[in-house]
Amino acid sequence: MKFKNLFPRERIIIFVILIASAVLLSKLFLLQIVHSESYIEKADRQYLTPSTNIFERGTIYFSRKDGELVSAAIQNTGYKLAVNPNIVSVNSAEVYKKLSSIILLDEKSFLEKANKKNDPYEEIANRLNKKEADAISELKISGVHLSREKWRFYPANELSAQTLGLVGYKGDELGGRYGLEREYEDVLTRKEDNTYNNFFAEVFSGLSETLFSDEKKNGDIVTTIEPIVQGLIEKTLSEVKEKYRVDSIGGIIMDPKTGAIYAMATLPSFDPNNFSKTGSNDVYGNPLVENVLEFGSVIKPLVVAAGLDTGVIKADTKYDDKGSVWVEKKEIFNFDKKARGVVTMQEVLNQSLNTGMVFIYKKLGKNNIRDYLLSYGIKEKTNIDLPNETSGLVSNLNSPRDIEYANASFGQGIALTPVELIRALASLSNDGILVTPHLVDRIRYEGGREEKLQYPTVKSKISLETSEEISRMLVGVMDQALKSGNAKLDRYSIAVKTGTAQVADNKNGGYYKDRHTHSFFGYFPAYDPKFIILLYATNPKGSPYASTTWADPFMSMAKFLINYYDVPPDR
Repeated sequence: MKFKNLFPRERIIIFVILIASAVLLSKLFLLQIVHSESYIEKADRQYLTPSTNIFERGTIYFSRKDGELVSAAIQNTGYKLAVNPNIVSVNSAEVYKKLSSIILLDEKSFLEKANKKNDPYEEIANRLNKKEADAISELKISGVHLSREKWRFYPANELSAQTLGLVGYKGDELGGRYGLEREYEDVLTRKEDNTYNNFFAEVFSGLSETLFSDEKKNGDIVTTIEPIVQGLIEKTLSEVKEKYRVDSIGGIIMDPKTGAIYAMATLPSFDPNNFSKTGSNDVYGNPLVENVLEFGSVIKPLVVAAGLDTGVIKADTKYDDKGSVWVEKKEIFNFDKKARGVVTMQEVLNQSLNTGMVFIYKKLGKNNIRDYLLSYGIKEKTNIDLPNETSGLVSNLNSPRDIEYANASFGQGIALTPVELIRALASLSNDGILVTPHLVDRIRYEGGREEKLQYPTVKSKISLETSEEISRMLVGVMDQALKSGNAKLDRYSIAVKTGTAQVADNKNGGYYKDRHTHSFFGYFPAYDPKFIILLYATNPKGSPYASTTWADPFMSMAKFLINYYDVPPDR
């Protein structure tokens, strides 16, 4: 009998049967293949007293340079041990003896819990492995219960701690509290499910949702963090922190064209597996997005680029450096208070001359310097995918006073987050385009669907030509000035700038005379950059200038990245 010869009612019945069969097969595939692990776990639970609230959460991955995924935050599985004091109290000492032969127990604590009257439940031990749980189960002690449990585990311990964040309680609610754990809580969290659903109820439940609704967005997140590079920056920061006894220190390595962050770190840090043992809650936050600093001379290239773009200066424009300059009633000095005589704008960057920056500001005027600096996004949040991001403090750029703009021209009086600063500096290498710094590349949803995340870009005021020219000037800083030209790499162009800024005294006003922030940034290869690095250290001891603190660590990281990623030479 042909389908076309059937009555309409018969056709509808066959059609419904075919649709139902397709749905049944797809559900069976999900149950037996995609979700088989979870059902194996459910079967395993029947051998032990089931827990009413088994904690489930999605995985966070690092990404190696070859695309291999490495677990950064996972669920560890084990067992917890509990007793019913109403039953075991009659023979608690003997119970303790048997249990302590398998696991380490504090006798005093155990006996106190085991002898509580009118108490049906006391937890004795957590995070037991299967071997321990099996051994206890075989004892068949009345009143002793084992139940399955899961907890958040970070295999790399402190690696990328402030970026990953942690999972903890807020009141009675368990969830992500810092970092990516909090930012992607809606993706990573899992609703408590019914362990003992009937099979056919599971197959046919939600049939309408399968056909007509979107799947709940439970998933795992794949980050842009490269674990070897993350380890490199943390090791470097630790060495510099120890050598110069700095108060705080941080760094970011990013792709300046996409905003993908390969590594970001700050010290002091913590171990998210043992975060309750951390001395201060302050270390859980991420200063790279939550705190602002005055960075000093690393701001100068942004202002020089504005001068180039408006045409008020060129790299070979000259001025007479007298070592200081008066603005309103304040005398502004070069860092060493020395005069250089007639020098070019290239030398302003090479020698980091404050007087030269004031010269550029006066050529630009208030409106231009304000508009260009704000076009780099220094007043706005970057929208990085981390919680608690703050924005720069740049209200001085609205002042009618010349001195505020003069100070801003060499990086004082305006304060930015490190992530704001690296985005602004990256635009110098990227045709003036501001990227969105980010840490998550894609989300892998349950059921096999994968979503590649897209991040917006914004155009600053500088042109492609200005981007190329400021890059040439910053390569000049590397080749001619950094370590007196001895840091130059013959086969690679690297654009760099150092910064040494006074630290603001927030208590008494003004600036500390003996405290500074040392910063350093560089991108390479300069004209088609794959990496930009930003480093900073607050209050280093025994090192007067950032070039001393950061030149060697920066070059060591740059050489490693060039070799590790097989970056081809550009000259």
